[in-house]
Amino acid sequence: MNFEIITTTQRLDTICDHARTHSVVMLDTEFVRTRTLYPKLGLIQMFDGDNLVLIDPIEIDDLTPFWDLLRDQSIIKVLHACGEDLEVFQHHAGCLPTPMIDTQLMAAFLGHGVSAGFGSLVSEYVGVDLEKGEARTNWLARPLTDKQLDYAAADVFYLLPLYETLLEKVKAKGWMEALELECAALMQKRTKGIDLDKAYRLVKNAWQLNPKQLAVLQQAAKWRILEARKRDIALNFVVKELHIWKLAKYNIQSKSVMSTEGFESMEIQRHANRLLRIVQDVEDIPAEQYPEKIIRLVDLSGYKQVVKHIKDVVTKVEVETGLVPEFLASKKQINQLISWAWKYQKSDDKLPDMLKTWRKPLFEEHVLPLLNKK
Repeated sequence: MNFEIITTTQRLDTICDHARTHSVVMLDTEFVRTRTLYPKLGLIQMFDGDNLVLIDPIEIDDLTPFWDLLRDQSIIKVLHACGEDLEVFQHHAGCLPTPMIDTQLMAAFLGHGVSAGFGSLVSEYVGVDLEKGEARTNWLARPLTDKQLDYAAADVFYLLPLYETLLEKVKAKGWMEALELECAALMQKRTKGIDLDKAYRLVKNAWQLNPKQLAVLQQAAKWRILEARKRDIALNFVVKELHIWKLAKYNIQSKSVMSTEGFESMEIQRHANRLLRIVQDVEDIPAEQYPEKIIRLVDLSGYKQVVKHIKDVVTKVEVETGLVPEFLASKKQINQLISWAWKYQKSDDKLPDMLKTWRKPLFEEHVLPLLNKK
């Protein structure tokens, strides 16, 4: 397995030009994210079938040739379990690799679970057992060892034969169009930003709070995200999620109470004044402007029965298609379906995954009647 380490923009430009002579390229990234909000890019791996390269983003000031390759619609980019890679590209390049195929999704269309590992798939379909001992490498460190470089290169070198094997099988089972739609939907979800005014709804146990308490949580959650972005620090290293919940729940109005409730000294030292001002400012907000109380689906009459009936439908579709239930319709997707019917009055702009693209003909006829049984 021979590879080249790319350390200049000029050489990167040449490599990317050659990659454009192929219809498909294999991609992977290595990054570090411990206390930061955004991933710190340490390495980009690419294999086009001829050139196996490790692109060093620490040495290269201008990665434009590679970012342009990501945007090139004529070349399919293949990744495995691409969720975090997409986040890396979105943050560092402001774009996503389009079109894209994820081999983990390919495996799901062949009856594997939704989280099939790269190593296990390579072992099963390529007949090679990969070493995974370098997964916790600090990819920002230099120099990287030969073992670390080999590990990184292997992730795209063996991705090509895996992709080619899975591609034949997916086509043979008639799932190719569905695969392309699923990959496109995955990237579309990645491009949607967080609605800062609704971020409070993601806080654990937010449903326990009344409207006035939610008003505090809404402002605190929004501020925390903006602070995290400004300082590039993970959310819980700004202020822990539990602590902004306590701020709202107990209407905390002093540093001493913050300390009593377990806030960390650095949180109090750095952010207490801002957090206490949020609590005070909510006092001036008219009650009609408070967020509505959060109603959980599980608390609605008939929810458990409907979930059971939907899962029965999913089981029947599993038998017909050979796809695992969590891929056909995860718990989140089932809840999304019920929310669409019960909370959003079947709004067109809230159409759930189970009634879109390839899932629609599998489920629509069977689940729509169930949604009227609230």
